[in-house]
Amino acid sequence: MIVLVLTFALWALVVVLGFIAWRRGGGLLPASLKAGGLDFVYLIPRLAIGIIGSGFLAALLPEDVIRSWLGPESGPAGLMLASLAGALTPGGPVVGFAIGSTALKSGAGSPAVVAYVTAWALFAVQRLFVWELPVMPARVVWLRVAASLPLPFLSAWGYMLLGGR
Repeated sequence: MIVLVLTFALWALVVVLGFIAWRRGGGLLPASLKAGGLDFVYLIPRLAIGIIGSGFLAALLPEDVIRSWLGPESGPAGLMLASLAGALTPGGPVVGFAIGSTALKSGAGSPAVVAYVTAWALFAVQRLFVWELPVMPARVVWLRVAASLPLPFLSAWGYMLLGGR
């Protein structure tokens, strides 16, 4: 139900923005439709790769390995492994969340998945080298990374403190 409401709200927002573009005139509506359409065509194949690939990943992940390495009994070693896997996972939300969801279905413990997703969001290695270091001063990037290092573990432990297992 929430997904339906959010989808409707987003489409309503698109209609309102289109109406505003039409009211401003000057060819703004056709130009924005063209730009949005090109972005849509550019992104659809990449989204399909992520979604279909995550389906294959779900089928191929060995549940016994996931359960033993990242299961509820894996402890700090499981959190460390999940954090490392999150940092090394390339791609956007379609890939990161799909892997986290697949790991949960395969027997990974929720704290390990929380650590994985947190590390993926904070430390994606490819993002560090492709986006952050070329754009920002290296000192700022490395200080950000150092300050964020404990967060996957703190997130997992916070999850457990709040009653999650």
